[in-house]
Amino acid sequence: MPRADNHHRIWRDGQFVNWEDATIHVMSHVVHYGSSVFEGIRAYATPAGPAVFRVGDHMKRFADSCRIYRMPLAHSHETLVQACVDTVAENELPHCYLRPIAVRTGEQMGVLPNDTPLEVFIIPWTWGRYLGHDALSAGVDVCVSSWRRPAPDTFPTMAKAGGNYLNSQLSKMEARLDGYSEGIMLDSFGHVSEGSGENLFVVRDGRLITAPLGAGILNGVTRDSVRLIARDLGYEVVEQIMPREMLYIADELFFTGTAAEITPIRSVDRIPVGTGRPGPITLAIQDQYMGIAEGRIPDRYSWLTHVPSGVHAGV
Repeated sequence: MPRADNHHRIWRDGQFVNWEDATIHVMSHVVHYGSSVFEGIRAYATPAGPAVFRVGDHMKRFADSCRIYRMPLAHSHETLVQACVDTVAENELPHCYLRPIAVRTGEQMGVLPNDTPLEVFIIPWTWGRYLGHDALSAGVDVCVSSWRRPAPDTFPTMAKAGGNYLNSQLSKMEARLDGYSEGIMLDSFGHVSEGSGENLFVVRDGRLITAPLGAGILNGVTRDSVRLIARDLGYEVVEQIMPREMLYIADELFFTGTAAEITPIRSVDRIPVGTGRPGPITLAIQDQYMGIAEGRIPDRYSWLTHVPSGVHAGV
């Protein structure tokens, strides 16, 4: 059960409803066939009040995911961006994680979504560090998962869809049962792909390397943020296919994601990464990323959308 402090009001297709009223029927298409697409967005506490990080880019990917899965999204990009801001304001939250989600509902059986309604929710959630309280400062221990990302002609990994995360669940559970914080998944050809819910960067000889979109990864917003920050700091960033052994000879290694933020990896399969501690390039990028997100350094990329104080959306 969620904690009581997470019983916030939820945006549902243009209106705010109480937590307990944001329900769907058990016969909803999404319950049986995983037909949902979603986003993860953070609103950070800044000196100027709460600010939503790269909300426009997230909602663009949300619409792209709907398009890929042929879900007719009734709301405009501008409406969804404003709804995210309004959700933070409505609940008077200094910071939170936002989960926009579009789900096929209705009451029918069968894989084909014949005229099933598409309902959109935006859920605010109070969430701390995704991979543990000390993950950003101390790093995490990970393994290479036995579960792989899907082949290119199976399902579309560029869509952030609920059903796409079934093997992510298996990877995560396997890692935790074996004593690791997370699993790194390979693609269908055995090349390095990503974590169960995070993108991945390798640092080798002062250069950042990340898997290409063709390696079964999600096109991460945080991944893009890191690319821009790293290049501005003078580091070369390349996309290339990587064999598994690159993980064992990396100077530094880190996860990126809205929930994970910039999480250093200190070991893979019990093999220390570099010195076994977060490296200087990882920490420099993390400092810039968190500094911008938290309003401690100038937002030179215009990534923050500030939530006006005292503004609440109409019902």
